[in-house]
Amino acid sequence: MVTLSVIKADIGGYVGHSESHPEILDLGREELEKAKQRGLLTDYHVSHCGDDMFLIMTHSLGEGNVNVHRLAWDTFVKGTELAKKLKLYGAGQDLLVDAFSGNIRGMGPGSAEMEIEERQSDPIIVFMADKTSSGAFNLPLYKMFADPFNTPGLVIAETLHDGFVFEVWDLQEHKRITLKTPEDIYDLLVFIGAPARYAVKRVFHKASGEISACSSTDKMSMIAGRYVGKDDPTMIVRCQGNFPAVGEVLEPFTTAWIVEGWMRGSHHGPLMPVALRDAHPSRFDGPPRLVALGFQLADGKLIGPRDMFDDPGYDEARKEANKVANYLRKHGPFEPHRLPLEEMEYTTMSSVAKRLEAEWIDLPIEEAASSTTIADQQQLQQPSAEVE
Repeated sequence: MVTLSVIKADIGGYVGHSESHPEILDLGREELEKAKQRGLLTDYHVSHCGDDMFLIMTHSLGEGNVNVHRLAWDTFVKGTELAKKLKLYGAGQDLLVDAFSGNIRGMGPGSAEMEIEERQSDPIIVFMADKTSSGAFNLPLYKMFADPFNTPGLVIAETLHDGFVFEVWDLQEHKRITLKTPEDIYDLLVFIGAPARYAVKRVFHKASGEISACSSTDKMSMIAGRYVGKDDPTMIVRCQGNFPAVGEVLEPFTTAWIVEGWMRGSHHGPLMPVALRDAHPSRFDGPPRLVALGFQLADGKLIGPRDMFDDPGYDEARKEANKVANYLRKHGPFEPHRLPLEEMEYTTMSSVAKRLEAEWIDLPIEEAASSTTIADQQQLQQPSAEVE
């Protein structure tokens, strides 16, 4: 069995929130090389999207292994120390606790892991996003694994025809549900169409039970209780055979889908698929970016990467992203560019509301009627009981 672990964190931006410093990435490679030499890792690749460092690792220790997670945590801590020396922006901002406690989940960094039986040929794609949130992959995952207009294999390939199973997490109530496609598609869309609360964590091949995809669902603001940066999720997707073809997995990103994040994590913007060389968002700290690195697994070794969006086939999606970005920016601090109030809980919105709370006065009953239910209107109009 081979375990794929992708663990990421923002430990300091160069310049501002736009990119990861080369010395930070070199430090990550040095730490993972040491782990490979002592036998902890089978292989690794260190990369970035924007100001987030992504540690892509293979090993034989299973998901949630304490030593692998400690390796990632210690690497981020050392990287934070270097970031502080370089005076990078937001050094260590994703490290929300002071000490490692056995598992990196709930400590700030995001993670996606899967333990698999390596196939004769096992292509995988690791997606790395910046300036967006967990849940941003809901729509693309639906397109890949449930939409025959995107994935014709669902119709014409015998191995895909029975469909897939989606594991969806409720990030507020900390619950999960599994829904099958195609039979549960309408129920599935009720939930994953609200990515601020519900996120697709895993997808499984229905007939074999094999894991097909896994995404990070860590919500930074919920963990910290304040705004400390966006989640910047990652995702692993297996391709070919019992899974969609490489081209079917990548096809959803020919559209610049609207996601939440962008400037201060408080705006909607288009998700732009880019080559690694363009993964340094700077226009209004964006627009949100997505990189796709392709690998072939060979006895646990990562053969690659191939920079999958380094392809003129995605030029129109990038143009569309810039056009959408221009339109949304014209809205300034108004919705729908700015996130709705319930998504602004961990920004200054709550403190402003609290400071001005006493300034609000009740509307007269006849004026309040225009925004009050009939039942509430009747209650307001009832005379108060006299006190004897």
